[in-house]
Amino acid sequence: MIRLPKLNVAVGLLLLSAGASLAQDRPSIVTVNYALQYFAERLVGDAAEVVFPVPQGVDPSFWRPSIADISEIQSADLILLNGAGFATWVDQVTLPRSKTVNTSAAIEEQFIVTESITHSHGDGGEHSHEGLATYIWLDPTLAVAQAEAIAAALDARQIAPLDVIGSELETLRADLIALDDEAKTALAAVQGVAIIATHPRYQYFARRYDLSMSSLEWEAGAIPTEVQLANLEVLVRDTGAQIMVWEAEPPIEAFEATAALGLRNVVFPPFANAVGDKNPLQTFSDAVSALSNAMAN
Repeated sequence: MIRLPKLNVAVGLLLLSAGASLAQDRPSIVTVNYALQYFAERLVGDAAEVVFPVPQGVDPSFWRPSIADISEIQSADLILLNGAGFATWVDQVTLPRSKTVNTSAAIEEQFIVTESITHSHGDGGEHSHEGLATYIWLDPTLAVAQAEAIAAALDARQIAPLDVIGSELETLRADLIALDDEAKTALAAVQGVAIIATHPRYQYFARRYDLSMSSLEWEAGAIPTEVQLANLEVLVRDTGAQIMVWEAEPPIEAFEATAALGLRNVVFPPFANAVGDKNPLQTFSDAVSALSNAMAN
């Protein structure tokens, strides 16, 4: 057996300890939705760990963090909020102001005011929409502003300097602008066509592309009840709607029921949560294509 000198062993242990310390010292960033996680990860790369603590399949708008979740969030180096009332838990938890950034603070004048509606989702209990549309990032031009706010926060807190992440910001900005241009061209085919969405998620999207869209209050991915289908039939008759937008794919029976009312079904996950292995920009692009093609089929 070869014996290493004690000094070398000590040095090795010291280096291992230093490596572990560096791993532990990597800054932590917490986001309130998957869209912000994606933007932050693209900007920061390996310089920080970006955490989105909401479990898959749980609506992050109304998720309730556990005590352990709250502790993790409060100890993060940066907490990225969406603004516009998204993530109701934010108002119920004390967050360190020096670490918290509202990524939509600079675009509040562009918020869409909505009616306050009280309803429930699964086991989440009753909740109400706070009078503002919250899915801001579904307008890519507003998503650009959120990405810019994240970049500024990374620089201000010395997590990643702008001279390092500047090229990543430019690339992300260019991707979002290209996505917007793609959508403007593709969605011209459905301007003037009445659309019904299963949930009020798409207000900023509809405004950006001048779409006529009504919203229901259906559970994501669930089969609608007989009462819901009866109400939908009335809405179709009143609006002349031809397209149904689902935020999550339901059982085939649901598609068949809405198709029987003359609606063409399109699934458009609004990527508040991750969707399979697709990033948000690809999910958005696929949904735009599906909407554009709906009237051609």
